[in-house]
Amino acid sequence: MSGTLNKVMLIGNLGDEVKMHYFENGDCIGRFPIATSETYTSKKTGERTTTTEWHNIVVRNKSAEICEKYLGKGDKIYVEGRLRTRQWQDDSGNTRYSTEVQAQDFTFLTPKGESNANPQQGGEAQNQKADPTTSDNTQTTNPKESTALSPSEEDDLPF
Repeated sequence: MSGTLNKVMLIGNLGDEVKMHYFENGDCIGRFPIATSETYTSKKTGERTTTTEWHNIVVRNKSAEICEKYLGKGDKIYVEGRLRTRQWQDDSGNTRYSTEVQAQDFTFLTPKGESNANPQQGGEAQNQKADPTTSDNTQTTNPKESTALSPSEEDDLPF
């Protein structure tokens, strides 16, 4: 195989509210952590154990604004993107590294009315394609709007 692949798919719960950062040119970035958990039973002790991993998610521009509006702490989300490690200096001058998931696609999984973000609007399930450089190529769809064939309509196909 000659190519490489950098792809992450996660389903987890928000550990905090979406934190927004706005730039002078009008762009913005939203950051939030999500937790994924794995539960297993130890063969030696028979004890049930749960391990939790935390992932830092970054969304940009219109996608960030949508996340800020509809997501709240504890909400479930599907995130698809790529890993990026960035280097930065802390207050003491030490070089630090952060690995983040640059979100390219996400779907809100918390049912409408159960969201913690905005009680008036709820956590309406949405799909979002995120372009990491611009907000002009975003697309939001509601799964309820998709047309699905009922079993009787599937039987009437001509082939």
